[in-house]
Amino acid sequence: MLSSLYASDFTALDESLTPWDFSNILSPFNPTSPKLTSSSGSGEPNENPVMDGSNRNMEDRKRRRMISNRESARRSRMRKQRHLENLRNHVNRFRVENRELNNGLQFLLYQCNRLRTENEWLRLERTMLGQKLSNISQNMVFQPFSSAWPCNIVTAE
Repeated sequence: MLSSLYASDFTALDESLTPWDFSNILSPFNPTSPKLTSSSGSGEPNENPVMDGSNRNMEDRKRRRMISNRESARRSRMRKQRHLENLRNHVNRFRVENRELNNGLQFLLYQCNRLRTENEWLRLERTMLGQKLSNISQNMVFQPFSSAWPCNIVTAE
């Protein structure tokens, strides 16, 4: 985290030095100046050792947030994929149901036409039988009773 500075690193430190002199001693371009190391052990000098820890925390948070966002996106894609698969299943079921309902409708229309034709045929037959009955009735009214009728035949016993 924070670099550690030891008093032995500042042997040239004197009360007569000014802050500018101090910065020259710790200058990264001065090969004799002591190097500040980061807690990561990379050996690179840090310009601001106090900010190193917060930068690392920010990088860690950024990395965790990135991982979390990737995971969230993966879950979202999986949800979307499941939803699309569910919709495809619904479409397939509705197509099958639609086909079955269409077949049922065609069967009912066939039965309806068959019954309509049969009903027309029965009405026509009723009309013809009614006319025959009417003709028979008229013939009976206008013809006198004759012995030719089976009911008027007397048997000799």
